[in-house]
Amino acid sequence: MRGLLQDEAAAANAYMAWWTLAGVDGAVGESPVNWLRPVTAPDAKGAIRAVPASAPLEQKPQSLDSFRDWLANDPAQPERRWPGAPILPTGGEAAPLMVVTDLPDPADMAAGQLLADRAGMLFDAMLRAIGLDRSTIHLASLFTARPPGGMVEAADLAAVADRMRAHVALARPRRLLLLGDRTIRALLPTDAAAAPDGLRDFNHEGGIVPAIATFHPRLLLTQPAAKAQCWRALQSLIEEVHP
Repeated sequence: MRGLLQDEAAAANAYMAWWTLAGVDGAVGESPVNWLRPVTAPDAKGAIRAVPASAPLEQKPQSLDSFRDWLANDPAQPERRWPGAPILPTGGEAAPLMVVTDLPDPADMAAGQLLADRAGMLFDAMLRAIGLDRSTIHLASLFTARPPGGMVEAADLAAVADRMRAHVALARPRRLLLLGDRTIRALLPTDAAAAPDGLRDFNHEGGIVPAIATFHPRLLLTQPAAKAQCWRALQSLIEEVHP
């Protein structure tokens, strides 16, 4: 009898070893299992209660000032992996126009402000054309610093797009101006039916704000032919930002 039990134990051990070598390290069954659901455990009275699978996410900032502080000091921001001090958003709440670009250019990092140098001069001229200047707008970028080579990972782009939606909700601008292809692709859904020069809806955590998408000034400096299309986009903002 003892020998039979030993043989069965050896066979069971060999069977489990085979599955271990095959890479199976957990129980399996015929029915699908949701491995992402919170685990359950009995409480003191024997009732089943849910146990969070992970710690709750950090609460997002609830004001524009706390959001700026979060951008500047939170060690989990993707820009902390890159050299250079972050360039924080400028402007107050409820501005007639919020301008969003993708990331600082090398000249911006050197100057410590967005849209510096020749691109900045062209940007200032664009604002004057619609009766605004930097003191009256809210200016921000998806990324607050510049990565080596100006290349960003898709996961980082998705994270800062979500961050920008929270930013817009706190800033509460009347209109958005999105500069550059990377900014547009990150923040606006692809809609072939939408007019390229017209207002489009930007959804954020607080609702919807009309948005205009156009070329970044850095591209306009190298492709002057695109200025006509950019001007058509800006014209749609003139009446919108001056009720």
